[in-house]
Amino acid sequence: MKSSVEFAPLRKKSLSQQIAERIHESIRTGELQADDRLPTEGELAERFQVSRPTVREALKRLAAQNLIHSRRGPTGGTFVARPQLSDVSEQLTSLSTLLVGMGTFSSADIIEARSALEQLCCRLAAAKMTTDGHQAMVAALERQEDDTSSAEAFCAADVDFHRALADATGNPLIQLIMHLVIEALQPVSNMVTVRYRDRTTVIAEHRQLLAYLSSGHSTEACALVHQQALRLGQQMEQARQDRR
Repeated sequence: MKSSVEFAPLRKKSLSQQIAERIHESIRTGELQADDRLPTEGELAERFQVSRPTVREALKRLAAQNLIHSRRGPTGGTFVARPQLSDVSEQLTSLSTLLVGMGTFSSADIIEARSALEQLCCRLAAAKMTTDGHQAMVAALERQEDDTSSAEAFCAADVDFHRALADATGNPLIQLIMHLVIEALQPVSNMVTVRYRDRTTVIAEHRQLLAYLSSGHSTEACALVHQQALRLGQQMEQARQDRR
């Protein structure tokens, strides 16, 4: 039986793409580090045995990926960019939300991850809470306590409260991972919050959690966020059953 699969013609990579990939690989492996100055266009052209316009095109590709940046002046040149966590977080959040939507991760997987990570956040936040971290959680809680807020505003404040908990750890890697889990769950957790969660209960639990963290009672805080995660999982399952 003849296959109906259609194969597109192979295309050779351009020289500029190959150069960009070589430099990209050097950055990925650590051979080139953040803030390192790249050789000049002329030097790169000589090393790669290509024209300057080809090198220029390769550098444009890398700049478009936020891997390099240019500075003018006597100390200027082209430098390896320092990664911005906000850019990385935005890209990973989009991917994680897509994967959850496609069913790559089950609800049980996400709930289990959230419970474990948020308990870790509680242990660290209870020990390292700063004035700014405390104020961020208070601000989100006060927005939830506003009786006039819409369902959308209440959900946004709920997300901000949990993000502030992650930020209170003072650990940028934990913040990044926790933000991914929160954002990946946001569409379904917002729906659950509107349909199944009682505002008064949510506010009371958040107020209690903040009190635990402020007084350094990490064990009680961990138990509370674990119960919240289990309840969210049950409510998500209830929502799934109701859709049948």
